[in-house]
Amino acid sequence: MDIPNVSKKDIIKAFQYRHATKEFDVTKKLSDDDINFILQTARLSPSSFGFEPWHFIVVQDKALRELLKPVAWGAPLKLDTASHFVLGLSMKAPMIKWNSDYIAYMMREVKQFSEEVIEVYLKFYREFQQRDFDLDTDKKLFDWASKQTYIALGNMMTAGALNGIDSCPIEGFHQEKAEVLLREKFGVDTDKYGLSFMVAFGYRKEQPPHEKSRRNFSDIITWK
Repeated sequence: MDIPNVSKKDIIKAFQYRHATKEFDVTKKLSDDDINFILQTARLSPSSFGFEPWHFIVVQDKALRELLKPVAWGAPLKLDTASHFVLGLSMKAPMIKWNSDYIAYMMREVKQFSEEVIEVYLKFYREFQQRDFDLDTDKKLFDWASKQTYIALGNMMTAGALNGIDSCPIEGFHQEKAEVLLREKFGVDTDKYGLSFMVAFGYRKEQPPHEKSRRNFSDIITWK
């Protein structure tokens, strides 16, 4: 495999360029190639133990976007103007608990571990959940899975910025009401999946009103 050779200057430039786009240019749309590229970066993102506890719904149907507005106070303008709108789902306890069918499937079918490796891997995973991270409730397990899904979110937005594509991550929604909607109108099994975030992609309608502001580098880094 070839070693990537993207310049550090271009990467930092993309991070400077990216901002939370509030309104998109409705006349500009991502190509199929562009959105599939972004979704591939989600698919290839790292996750704890490599168990990929996520699913992504690309909402292009206008009627479904309208249904999301009442339960997502941070999303209406993005729903109206974004080229592509993605829901980031994370797995719940029935999917990611150490002894679930999904975890067995991942080890046997996806990773194709031998039974000997599975036994060792599962031991570490069980101890991680029960002892190291104390993931003893459904809420803790979902929040842990959401941490993994947020890695994919960051990678999608960065990949977009590297190609001049804008984005906006959205947590402004009522989680319980949104999941009722997902169950009733989107066909999501909400016993298995919960909504972690929404994210809009497109091209900014106008430039941001001010430059990106961040704390000083020395304020956030400590060397020992």
